[in-house]
Amino acid sequence: MDINRRTVIRSATGVAAMTAFGVAEGTAGTAFAGTSSAGGSSSGSGSSSSAYSLEFDSTAWSYDATNDVYYQLGKVYVANPAAADYENLSIYVPGAYLTATANSDGTTYTAKLNRKGTVGQYSGGTAPIVIPVNTPGYAQQAPATSYSYSSVSQYLAAGLVYVWPGLRGRDSSTSTRSDAAPWGVTDLKAAVRFLRYNEGVLPGSSDDIVLFGMSGGGAQDTVAGTSGDSPLYHPYLRTIGAAMEDAQGRPLSDAVAGVMAWCPITNLAEANLSYEWNMGQFASTGTRASGTWTSAYSADLAKAWPKYVNRLGLRDEHGRRLELTASSNGVHLAGSYHDHLIEVITTSLNHFLSDNTFPYTITTQGGPPGSGQTGTSTTYATVADYIAYLNSSSTWVSYDATTNTATVSGLEGFVTSQKNANKPVGAFDGYARGQGENSVFAMGLGVPSHFAPLTRDVVKANETTYATYSDWNSAYGAAAYDGDFAKKDSVGKGIAWRAEAYNPLYFLSPAFAGYRQSKVARHWRIRTGIMQGDTANTTEINLQLALRNYGIRDVDFATVWAQAHTMAERTGNATTNFISWVESVVKK
Repeated sequence: MDINRRTVIRSATGVAAMTAFGVAEGTAGTAFAGTSSAGGSSSGSGSSSSAYSLEFDSTAWSYDATNDVYYQLGKVYVANPAAADYENLSIYVPGAYLTATANSDGTTYTAKLNRKGTVGQYSGGTAPIVIPVNTPGYAQQAPATSYSYSSVSQYLAAGLVYVWPGLRGRDSSTSTRSDAAPWGVTDLKAAVRFLRYNEGVLPGSSDDIVLFGMSGGGAQDTVAGTSGDSPLYHPYLRTIGAAMEDAQGRPLSDAVAGVMAWCPITNLAEANLSYEWNMGQFASTGTRASGTWTSAYSADLAKAWPKYVNRLGLRDEHGRRLELTASSNGVHLAGSYHDHLIEVITTSLNHFLSDNTFPYTITTQGGPPGSGQTGTSTTYATVADYIAYLNSSSTWVSYDATTNTATVSGLEGFVTSQKNANKPVGAFDGYARGQGENSVFAMGLGVPSHFAPLTRDVVKANETTYATYSDWNSAYGAAAYDGDFAKKDSVGKGIAWRAEAYNPLYFLSPAFAGYRQSKVARHWRIRTGIMQGDTANTTEINLQLALRNYGIRDVDFATVWAQAHTMAERTGNATTNFISWVESVVKK
């Protein structure tokens, strides 16, 4: 090993100066490990002249003898961290994967990789590495500060290696440091590169790294999974001293093998438009009430969506081009894209009918996961009773009792019954910068920013009309968007650059310059609750379609009926299902 080359990698460019968004989801059951804290001493702007070693210390393992687990906490994974209190990781390894001897201090161990040690179907050299991304609303993921076996036990028992990196996010900025996008995914990529840099001494297969997360975490693992090795991230990675080469000078990769995303709130650049087309056009209260400028704004956003989605060139599994066309009522509620959406909704309902027996009790989600708010429960004695409930306001579901199958006739009935818009107009890039996502691309501490050019274009085209409404404010105009777009971050990049880096479709669709410019994960599992008002149905549908159109064969996709913004599963437990999926796609 070339110690002089490998021990320290220095920055090439210097050092960097939700519920659904806005309310934290909290940790999701046992899917995320350990005890964490968002506090800790900050490294400030990272201006220290000292650099951290990227060499993993194989003499510093701790050992849980009761459960036969080796672990290390707090290893900084970049050479010049902007925030060492976040940019460190913990690793948890089944004991069979290491051969260790106790150190003289009586508490730590020196361990070597045991490639032949086995747990289940894996060995020390073949075990997949799973990485949680628990970043609700694109917030930070605090690193572990203490060891907890119970949270990682299911993963280790299955023979997986569990790595928990701290990641910066929209709420971790300081007065001297902005942690807004793309720093969260940049840190995640840097952690992946660190694992590959040290693959000779760490257990697990660096060819089989799988990310998993929900909501904003599902969004960020989706971005990371579609943007593997994208040059958009290289200036950011170099700034923090990420491992860019191995000991022989060969480029390292930040691409991953698999992604598990529950309810990923992603595709933010288009989200204002899709939300109003999918849901907002059927609402008439609040910011969508008649006589308000925001009602006109809602209609204009909805009208802009068909042009955008038609430009994507999406196709279904039969090769049929999916497009929206004008309809006699509503906004473009016709065409092959509309029909495909109805097919997805129908499939979801029929899966629900086949997966469950009646009487059946449905409990609505009272608030975001972890909020402590309780929902309401209703028991339906028969399928007929449930179908009658769905059709209580209008008839949009027909049911054939002989085959136990349902047919959905239109989008409006479904949305009115099951998927009401619960966000105001400008659901993601708020016209007053008041949405949680406006902080995702914030240019500084407490300075939320506009980030969606598609939204700006709608405002610009219709601003004269909006100004005729009494509730209009000139501060909502296109000039505010243009001002934010003109600002540069500490790496010298503007909003457009950063928004592209955080848009998975930028890497998957031929409509964008990033198409075929990254390495996309080869295994995907996407689950979403169909009832959530947090994002449009089109968010996950477009992601799934774009992945398949890109050529990714393994895309396990389902929208789950009667569930909202949660770790939605048709049956079973989310963690157990995730582990089983990893075992099914990574076989050694």
